[in-house]
Amino acid sequence: MRLEGKVAIITGSAQGIGKASAELFVREGAKVVIADVDEKKGREFEQELLKQGFDVYYYPLNVANREDVANMVEKVMEKYGRIDVLINNAGITRDAMLVKMTEDHFDQVLNVNLKGVFNCTQAVVPIMIEQGSGKIINTSSVSGIYGNIGQTNYAAAKAAIVGLTKTWAKELGRKGINVNAVAPGFTKTSMVEKMPEKILNYMESIVSLQRLGEPKDIANAYLFLSSDESNYITGHVLHVDGGIMM
Repeated sequence: MRLEGKVAIITGSAQGIGKASAELFVREGAKVVIADVDEKKGREFEQELLKQGFDVYYYPLNVANREDVANMVEKVMEKYGRIDVLINNAGITRDAMLVKMTEDHFDQVLNVNLKGVFNCTQAVVPIMIEQGSGKIINTSSVSGIYGNIGQTNYAAAKAAIVGLTKTWAKELGRKGINVNAVAPGFTKTSMVEKMPEKILNYMESIVSLQRLGEPKDIANAYLFLSSDESNYITGHVLHVDGGIMM
């Protein structure tokens, strides 16, 4: 198994891409912290995996709250004694055209999608430095690479993730820590599947592989970057987008 004995925190893992990743990671031998603000879904998912014999731990986390993040890291260290992988997967959208976007919606997305990544990484990195090893994977997006209509806030946050990733890779490489990012394309999550069929068909048409991504497609990328197979890869942004806009 590719993550045998490793402890992985996956934010936003009660549903969607994060949930698919947690399911994959436990099957690859990891002890997984399900960190998600949705307590109902988080606890249900925790019980589902515990019943299957996997070692998981749910923590009700708001990544935008530094106190929440600090408490989570403390609890994880009490339970497992180490942190090997951090997947900064949690994210929200509050889409609107620029002239209609509210300051509150702009701030909400930046607080979760960007500041949340900063909060979690800053809390975990001292532990990884002491261990002399660690894998950090940040979730960017094709919206952060190419821009996307109606996503000023989201695209700004996801573009900034690229800068954070490259900066942290330079700072932390000498400490034995790899920092990479994944930039998913249009992926079949509940958020995307609520879109009108006409929009979904258009999205598929501009993808080289002519289909939307599955959560497992992104989870597989997280797995590779979390495993020993990626030990000589850092500062990289892995596009998992089916060849969109090639």
